[in-house]
Amino acid sequence: MTRDWYAWHEDYDDPESALTRRLQEVRRRVHEALDQAPPGPLRAVGLCAGQGRDLVPVLAAHPRRGDVTARLVELDPRNADIARAAVDAAGLTGVEVVVGDAARTDLYADLAPADVVLVCGVFGNISDADIRATVRHCAALCATGGTVVWTRHRRSPDLVPAIVGWYAEEGFTAVAVTTPADGVGVGAHRFTGTPRPLDRGTRMFAFGD
Repeated sequence: MTRDWYAWHEDYDDPESALTRRLQEVRRRVHEALDQAPPGPLRAVGLCAGQGRDLVPVLAAHPRRGDVTARLVELDPRNADIARAAVDAAGLTGVEVVVGDAARTDLYADLAPADVVLVCGVFGNISDADIRATVRHCAALCATGGTVVWTRHRRSPDLVPAIVGWYAEEGFTAVAVTTPADGVGVGAHRFTGTPRPLDRGTRMFAFGD
């Protein structure tokens, strides 16, 4: 049975849930990435962005909000509607919510390389091979000096150490990675390499349960 990704968001209503704690860590890393970004226009992209909770509240309260052009891509139109309403309520005129397959590289071509790339709620739902491929694509999605924020559970088998290594192989430096004791898996990596061209017409991963 296909998971209901709209209902999945209900765990955010519990302030003690692992999902809420993960969200708090993601937002902290997004805030830091915006704080440390260079002056001038900024770009952000969100893959499988859900209801926009990772980026929209942070950006709404951040002094760099007017500098950011962002695209959030979400397949479920119900979640996209909520994200779009949050964007409108915050007056974030530079943020676009797109209903579509977040795995398709073409959806990011005009914003890549971006200063903030969000890959949250993805790596726990795709194959190891697709995680490796997506990390490779992050070196095209992310600008030099930009930050990728990603999530992956720490349950056995714990793939987080391998993911950290894959990002290093692609020219990323770890900014922060939560430990198994934290109970949630969140990583932030800064890209120190030169962005490669983004492959067009490519699917980075196949999302599943």
